[in-house]
Amino acid sequence: MLTESPSRRTSETEPALRGRSKRWLLPQTTPRPATTLLERVLCERRLAEDPRFLEPSLHHLHDPSLLPGLERAAELILQTVDRGDPLVVYGDYDVDGVTATAILIHTLRALAPEWASQRLTSYVPHRVSEGYGLHTEALRSFAEQGIKTVVTVDCGITAVEPARAARELGLTLIVTDHHNADEHLPDAAAVVHPGLAGSEYPFDGLCGAGVAYKLAWRLCTMHAKTQTLPKHLKSLLVELLSFATLGTIADMVPLVDENRAIATFGLARIRRTPLIGLRALVRASGLDNEKVGEEDVGFKLAPRLNAVGRLGHARDALELFLTDDAARAAELAELLSNVNDQRRATERRIFEQACEMVGEAGMDTPERRAIVLAHDEWHPGVVGIVASRLVERFARPTLLLARDGSACKGSGRTLDGFNLHAAIGDCSEHLTRFGGHDAAAGLALDAENLDAFTAAFVERVNSRLAQEDLAQTIRIDVESNCGELSPAAVRQLDALRPFGRGNRPVVVLLRGVRLVGPPETFGREGAHLALRVSDGDRRGTLRAIAWRAGGLRSSLYDGQQLDLAVRPEVSSFSGRVEPVIEDIRTTNTPI
Repeated sequence: MLTESPSRRTSETEPALRGRSKRWLLPQTTPRPATTLLERVLCERRLAEDPRFLEPSLHHLHDPSLLPGLERAAELILQTVDRGDPLVVYGDYDVDGVTATAILIHTLRALAPEWASQRLTSYVPHRVSEGYGLHTEALRSFAEQGIKTVVTVDCGITAVEPARAARELGLTLIVTDHHNADEHLPDAAAVVHPGLAGSEYPFDGLCGAGVAYKLAWRLCTMHAKTQTLPKHLKSLLVELLSFATLGTIADMVPLVDENRAIATFGLARIRRTPLIGLRALVRASGLDNEKVGEEDVGFKLAPRLNAVGRLGHARDALELFLTDDAARAAELAELLSNVNDQRRATERRIFEQACEMVGEAGMDTPERRAIVLAHDEWHPGVVGIVASRLVERFARPTLLLARDGSACKGSGRTLDGFNLHAAIGDCSEHLTRFGGHDAAAGLALDAENLDAFTAAFVERVNSRLAQEDLAQTIRIDVESNCGELSPAAVRQLDALRPFGRGNRPVVVLLRGVRLVGPPETFGREGAHLALRVSDGDRRGTLRAIAWRAGGLRSSLYDGQQLDLAVRPEVSSFSGRVEPVIEDIRTTNTPI
């Protein structure tokens, strides 16, 4: 539906795209026409006085030894190596966990090749049969195999009972994690986490792979007994930035501070990486002749890695990153691509079912400001992705659960600014387990408790979110015009990349533009919309694209005046500026 755009600094109306309310937050700074588009964006984001932002450097990475528990963890690991004892790296089944595991394995192989070939192993739990986290059953198995040291990556911070079991089994447990911690920490030999109470580490936004990278860095310097590393170790740490970048972008941690440096330099290494498995994945994703950006990671590389963990076993993704056999790497990369195709089909089916269930249950009404759904036929490995799409569609915190007999297990996603992990924790008396981040969480419960949990969770969300809060927010950086959006001006905005959480893509308001000619659709079954728009004085004409908005064609007409919130982009095919439309509103306000 197209709507009028009131002349307010924050406007809330029915948007044109994707059928749900969106809130436009307009620029707060006074426009300065004499400055460039990039300068105005920097001013609006309060980055004009931060030279580090536009010039990220590896020197911006913080000293690993400041991380709580990291010095002790590195010492214990190297002592294990020196004794010749077996060690297992215990990871998670998502991109962050797999890359974190690969970082430590590659590092230990480089430091002690002979020991690693005989004593170093890895373990990733099965998403469906085992679930997230450190499991006591796995620890017992390790002890039976004679393993002495267990190092977790991207998990373990809430594993109080498994840590107790590890001590009883005589295992040295080292926990490295970044997820939200509980009041009680596991009683491990070392706990490494950037956000622990009392931490002196200057940045708490690292992902699991980022924490693992810091541990790898300290292992290298401690092993070499100098901060000036030999060439082969320095080169290794540079290449491992690629893995850290995959985890950082896929886990949607803030792309600011040292994460910005990791992502910037890691992206630059991915396409030409000497890491055989990553190179095979890049080729299978059709990116071997392309510059790899953050969107390529988010939409091509990460989904392939996650898919095998969702529908199969993440050990295949880990093997891809650990193998030195090019033929095996190509085989695994093809497997990941095929499984990703299956994942997309499964996701579409669940999404359609879930949308119907939302309407039937009245979970899109003002009285129900949260969605909780369960189904016997849903795959637990895919429900988290679908939950994200439902948040986009219905603009409210969403939990989707796969029901298997007497048990339910699933994942949730939420709106920006709403702490999903805390809301679930407030209802934890109905759960068997839960964990995650502010923006994403996993949970499990007995099916008999589903109704009680749903009622408690909806009540909790209703108490924290008002009806007007149920809106996706579009933060507009600056107002501009068609003539200003030249290829040169838009390319200058690339200085802000990589974009992601904490550093969103630039959005520009084109106020009062007019349609020049009838709207067009393109893509399969006319799924997408193309509009040719111009400023009133014909200062410039642009072709703007609205993905998945082909259904709006009948609502638009030649000469119509619109306000467009757009992401400026330069087409890789034509070289011309083709903005991507985030939202459309009709306007009765002169420019």
